[in-house]
Amino acid sequence: MGLLRMPKRTSYTVVLVGALLATSLVLALRYGGVLEFLELAAYDIGARLAPTKVEQESRVVIVEITEKDIQALGRWPLPDGSLARGLKRILDDNPRAVGLDIYRDIPVPPGTDELHLLFREDPRLIGVMTVGEKGVAPPPVIKGTEQAAFGDVIVDASGVVRRGLLFLDDRGQVYTSLALRLASLYLEKEGVALDPDPANAQQVRLKQAAIPLFESNDGGYCRADAAGYQFLLDFSAAGASSRSYSFTELIGGKVPPATFKDRIVLVGVNAQSVKDHFITPVTSGAVGDQEVAGVRLHGQIASQLLRFALDGAQPMRVPPEWLKVVWCLAWGIAGGVALLLCGAAFGAFLQQWWIPLVPPAFSFAIAAAAVTAYVTGLEKRERATLMQIFSSHVAPEIAEMIWQQRGALLVEGRLSPKKMTATVLFSDLKGFTTISEKMDPQELMGWLNTYMESMTGLIMRHGGVVDNFVGDGIKADFGVPLPRGDEAEISRDAVNAVSCALAMDREMILLNAQWKERGYPAMGVRIGIFTGPVVGGLLGSSKRLKYTTIGDTVNTASRLESFDKEIAKDARCRILIGDTTLGHLGDSFAVQKIGSVSLKGKDDKITVHQVLGKVQEES
Repeated sequence: MGLLRMPKRTSYTVVLVGALLATSLVLALRYGGVLEFLELAAYDIGARLAPTKVEQESRVVIVEITEKDIQALGRWPLPDGSLARGLKRILDDNPRAVGLDIYRDIPVPPGTDELHLLFREDPRLIGVMTVGEKGVAPPPVIKGTEQAAFGDVIVDASGVVRRGLLFLDDRGQVYTSLALRLASLYLEKEGVALDPDPANAQQVRLKQAAIPLFESNDGGYCRADAAGYQFLLDFSAAGASSRSYSFTELIGGKVPPATFKDRIVLVGVNAQSVKDHFITPVTSGAVGDQEVAGVRLHGQIASQLLRFALDGAQPMRVPPEWLKVVWCLAWGIAGGVALLLCGAAFGAFLQQWWIPLVPPAFSFAIAAAAVTAYVTGLEKRERATLMQIFSSHVAPEIAEMIWQQRGALLVEGRLSPKKMTATVLFSDLKGFTTISEKMDPQELMGWLNTYMESMTGLIMRHGGVVDNFVGDGIKADFGVPLPRGDEAEISRDAVNAVSCALAMDREMILLNAQWKERGYPAMGVRIGIFTGPVVGGLLGSSKRLKYTTIGDTVNTASRLESFDKEIAKDARCRILIGDTTLGHLGDSFAVQKIGSVSLKGKDDKITVHQVLGKVQEES
């Protein structure tokens, strides 16, 4: 019997020895840095697969100087005076902190004195610098003060940003990062400060969240540069934590009131001609490696620090080195299961038992392959679900945002209905029925498709979702499918909807000119817009589903479009809105009150206004 038991012991020994040898080899490769690029690639995949976390409110607002802004303003760098006027508008809205992510070590007149005065008089305004012998100094007026913060970013050898900085020291002097300085100013009003961690003198703490100090071999890194106080970034809320406006929107007075109140505001550049872009784990898998502007990256880091302090979020953690060794050894032993299977089958064979060997081996391999296929295919299935519903109805950037924030939309892989506040737009061609009776069907379809293609393009460019087509009518939603976080976002949707309607008016001029050349009659369009609560979700059967919105807001917008067609008889485009929409528009549009009217199918009267144009167009 002792001889018969030997194969089993031998099998166990082979498994253990094999696991130890394999683990030793793998650890040697790891500490030699050979496996780092694979580990970091796996980290990036995990970051992209993780559901996006959506904040209840947007605490960070970005003001971007885009390529269009540079062209409109006619020069780069922008003069100090232009920056000062924009920053003054922001500060007047009472934000908690404002970061200027634009180097101003060298004055750019005119207006330098005006900019320096802002820095001197308002400690909420933070300027940027870089650390080191070849670093860029902060604006002279704040040099050596707490208003100077560094904007240095750690980029791995692969060109991807995965770590953030809190502090850097140079020649005995400690500097604070732009994101941490802005977050600290924000948290002062909450009574929260960055404190030493009582459990570990090497770490700091924001309320209940201890921020682990990055070490050179943490995670999948091998001998990484761990200078300063570094921590691993969490990109699960990237793109969902901030709103953005262009610099021309800011100085043109197009930013809704109270947008910046009690928030962090970052002002920076997002233009291809000014190189300040970075690749992150959530963008590194995209075609062409889509990049994130530096100002947005600083905003994401600041937002992450606020989540630590206010939302109970926890930083990314890594196991100690001894646990990594045990982890590798455990999976080395698991990998020896194949040898164990062969040894057990052979031991049974010596005892006159013929136990199948190939089927269990195949079961092991197939199960492993199935799990791998499921995990890798999960993202594709979820993306296919969302893109099938939305890709042809929204602009590409909106579709990408929907995918990045899929965690807020999908429940167990299915799109769940949500209550939200949205602005609904209905449009309809005037006199279409009469004209359609006189046209050849094929000719009519081509004519109508030209109109639809032009109008849906405008809706997408203004951030709307094309909901439905009914004959010559179009329904569009602004503010879906992701619920808006605050009134400023709802106002922006309303402004986008009305701006889209005016763009449709201008487009009708071009279309009528084209139709006239082909002998077609000129047409006009009626548009109704209303803002209010809706329910957004999937409607239809299991074989054909579509995303749509329902509710009284939708009915009201539809009735506004068809209201009193006589007052639109001679107009190329008639745009009617309700009081709720008007309340979100500010002073950007010229409107004329029609009066308090009863709409078909509704008991209560509503006040109706006609949009005449943008204020600047009327002046």
